[in-house]
Amino acid sequence: MSKVVAIVGPTAVGKTALSIEIATALNGEVISGDSMQVYKHLDIGTAKVTTEEMAGIPHHLIDICDVEQQYSVAKFKQEANSWIEKISNDKRLPLIVGGTGFYLQSLTNNLSLGGHQDNDRSAIIRQHWQKILEANGAHYLWQQLEKKDRQAAMAIPENNSRRVIRALEVIETSGRLFSQQHQAQSMDDFLLIGLTTARPVLYDRINHRVDLMMKSGLIDEAKWLYDKGGIELPAGKGIGYHELFPYFAGKCSLDDAVNKIKQDSRHYAKRQLTWFRNKMDVHWFDLVSGQNNTNEIKQFISLWLKN
Repeated sequence: MSKVVAIVGPTAVGKTALSIEIATALNGEVISGDSMQVYKHLDIGTAKVTTEEMAGIPHHLIDICDVEQQYSVAKFKQEANSWIEKISNDKRLPLIVGGTGFYLQSLTNNLSLGGHQDNDRSAIIRQHWQKILEANGAHYLWQQLEKKDRQAAMAIPENNSRRVIRALEVIETSGRLFSQQHQAQSMDDFLLIGLTTARPVLYDRINHRVDLMMKSGLIDEAKWLYDKGGIELPAGKGIGYHELFPYFAGKCSLDDAVNKIKQDSRHYAKRQLTWFRNKMDVHWFDLVSGQNNTNEIKQFISLWLKN
């Protein structure tokens, strides 16, 4: 199994800068976990890392689609896993960096992505085994896995109930032994580093970032997308773009459109934080306030890699 570090969190909190520092220090390569950065030509509104910012660190899953193309979480999972394998085989550290929660969860939870019914069934199975754990304890739960797949049980500690439940879920949803699915990443192979800061500070940073984007030419980028087909395009639904389309159509003022970008960005940041806190096992750090520093995070990652 490959060890993978993910740097997650809301927009405008410093994920890109941290990822470059970590990749430089720990011989890593970056795989983008952002659903909008896959699109060519959309650089400013997606806060895409620049060549200068990359500092020579290889980046993947950026600029791989035209704006007319649909890009799915299933496609991301397939391509990200391929890059994880290749980077690991090159004896380098794969770093997933981005704020699209469902993309990250597709990897960490090895989601089947067979549609809503499959995902609903997986959730029901997980809840079933969680109730059994709560009622009977970790040893009993582990015994149930041992009965179904002794090889998998021998590889998973009894007290790692999260992994035991995952193995039972995979067995039931796939009809195959968990021990035979060697290609699947385990949740234990991922370390999730989350960046956050106080909500008012974060919102100020978001507002400031939008102002900088406007000064850097976001309006021209959004007009190009609008002229290509706007909201009808898969890429046209991205924050920072669709809010400007009514302005181009003469339906609102530029100030109103910019304020809407700021508002939608703040709401999105709130949803991102809720997703990562409720659905994923994230270790949180606050670099913005100075509560933590990058050396702490590098040491934290290094210790995890050694263990």
